[in-house]
Amino acid sequence: MCRSIKTLRQPYLEHEGAASDDEVRAAALQFVRKVSGFRQPSPKNTEAFERAVDEIAASSRRLLGDLRVGAR
Repeated sequence: MCRSIKTLRQPYLEHEGAASDDEVRAAALQFVRKVSGFRQPSPKNTEAFERAVDEIAASSRRLLGDLRVGAR
């Protein structure tokens, strides 16, 4: 588990207090850093690194938007 990745979903709030785009991107960046083993990619890997961050951030936003609180 990446301990430095902040939990973005507030379990008791559905849309209030939603994670900002900056928070989602920061979590995606931390995940890609952990998976790739690179804090900063080399110039030849920058495009792949940034693409992965963008894809994970987009997927995370979709997930957070689709989650429902409680048994509704």
